[in-house]
Amino acid sequence: MHQPCANGAPHLNGDARNGDLPLGLRMGTTDQEIVRLIGQHLLSVGLERSAALLMEESGLHLEHPAAATFRQHVLAGDWVKADHELRELHELLRESPHVEPQNLAEMKFVVLEQKYLEHLEAGRVLDALHVLRNELTPLQFDTPRVHRLSALMMCADAAELRARAHWPGGAHSRQLVLARVQEVLPPTLMMAPGRLRALLGQAAAQQAARCRFHAAPRPAPPHLPDHIPFSLLADHQCSADTFPIHQLQVLNEHCDEVWYCKWSPDGSKLASGSKDNTVMIWDFDPVVKRLTFRKSLEGHPYGVSYLAWSPDGRYLIAVGPEDSPDIWIWNIATEQLHVKMTHSQEDSITAAAWHASSDKFVCGGSRGQFYHFRLDGTLANSWDGVRVNALACRADGRVLAADTHHRVRLYDFADLTDRNLIQEEHAVMAMTLNAADTLLLLNVANQGVHLWDIRARALVRRFRGLSQGHFTIHACFGGAQQDFIASGSEDNKVYIWHISGEEPIAVISGHTRCVNAVAWNPVHHDVLVSASDDYSLRLWGPRAAREPEPAPAFIVPQRP
Repeated sequence: MHQPCANGAPHLNGDARNGDLPLGLRMGTTDQEIVRLIGQHLLSVGLERSAALLMEESGLHLEHPAAATFRQHVLAGDWVKADHELRELHELLRESPHVEPQNLAEMKFVVLEQKYLEHLEAGRVLDALHVLRNELTPLQFDTPRVHRLSALMMCADAAELRARAHWPGGAHSRQLVLARVQEVLPPTLMMAPGRLRALLGQAAAQQAARCRFHAAPRPAPPHLPDHIPFSLLADHQCSADTFPIHQLQVLNEHCDEVWYCKWSPDGSKLASGSKDNTVMIWDFDPVVKRLTFRKSLEGHPYGVSYLAWSPDGRYLIAVGPEDSPDIWIWNIATEQLHVKMTHSQEDSITAAAWHASSDKFVCGGSRGQFYHFRLDGTLANSWDGVRVNALACRADGRVLAADTHHRVRLYDFADLTDRNLIQEEHAVMAMTLNAADTLLLLNVANQGVHLWDIRARALVRRFRGLSQGHFTIHACFGGAQQDFIASGSEDNKVYIWHISGEEPIAVISGHTRCVNAVAWNPVHHDVLVSASDDYSLRLWGPRAAREPEPAPAFIVPQRP
């Protein structure tokens, strides 16, 4: 008779011939694991008979019999039997070099904690007290947690218990117990739940990350979502037809050079700033993928060279070129001027950035002004003599400032401290921080676009191809995971790179003069906009939504 080994498969008798064994036991380790993964998945989708037949034909077990019985008792809430099976599992684990005695105590504690909480939830206070005094406390594991558990004896009802214990109760809480125990148990005894889905999720995410044109959201490991937008039956590769390189619309409402454009945080509106002294607001329809003119915000005497939406989307800062001392804040909901500020007529305010709270912002310029304002226009603080070319606010409230000394420095207005973060060899003309607060894009004079890791203070990549002299060109991150970089260029084109490579994956033609700025929609990831000295804005998107006779995009061939 075969005796089960640690992974639930029978031991082989010394005189057994290989051909006498079930097919599963003649497989290699990898094939056995695949069969077990398939069996677990069949069970999880309700195909219990198919899973049982698979295991019977293969001669394998999904998990060790003691682990399987332990699972059944936990899910049934039979804590006496669960404790018995847990002791058997402990015996199997004591010889394992990967399991510490502390891990064994933690497994026991997790089971007893659940038992205690379920007694309290059911109103069996004396039974709960017995578990606390005679089982949990003698373990001498996580004593502060035991003290917090004892305080739960005073809860008035089950709802208060669940709230104070941060415990969901019911069947879901028992699944969480199994998940915590499985963190300690080796997979030969008990596989983690949904293991096949997790592996497929990792594979799908990796394929999407390597895809040249995958701008849509991708599966997030460790779990595979219920639906992913591509098949698992073949290697994934998006078509360039779905990528925002096909001209959808040309907007000619501005009557002079368009210096900047920026989407609202929710992707529903676009703001554009021009030398014609206006800010134009556009509504975006994601179904037909078209922009519609909404409002012209007028009166900027020097033109509008930079715009910054507040993170809540309610306000828009507009500043001008080097000679402009003014800061304009527009209330987009009312389409009225919220406040106009001029700290000094000698100022040059060309850059601005909002704090995450949307109630404060910083602004500055190349003549040495660097201000910290509140939303109502009052000056909170200032930094003397800092010549600013570009600004960005980090999530922690500190401010990144690119200055005229080719540096990016980190400023803290709370205690007026600063330190050097990045040093470039040429002037930093523009700067963009990614959503994760980890990567920084710099448009560098005569160099192009540089990508920096601000945690490591390391230059990650120099993107090639574009023409960047001393004009202010603005680049941006794009795609659901910000895997793409787009930038305007002095050669009248838009360049797009995948973040993993230095060569462009696409070069878009259509503008007839310098492209000053590009903006990738932060919500609708298949569209971006470019702004040019040719007085136009152009909307780019998937081929299916394009107008007749669009400007062609040059797709850069992949190297073998």
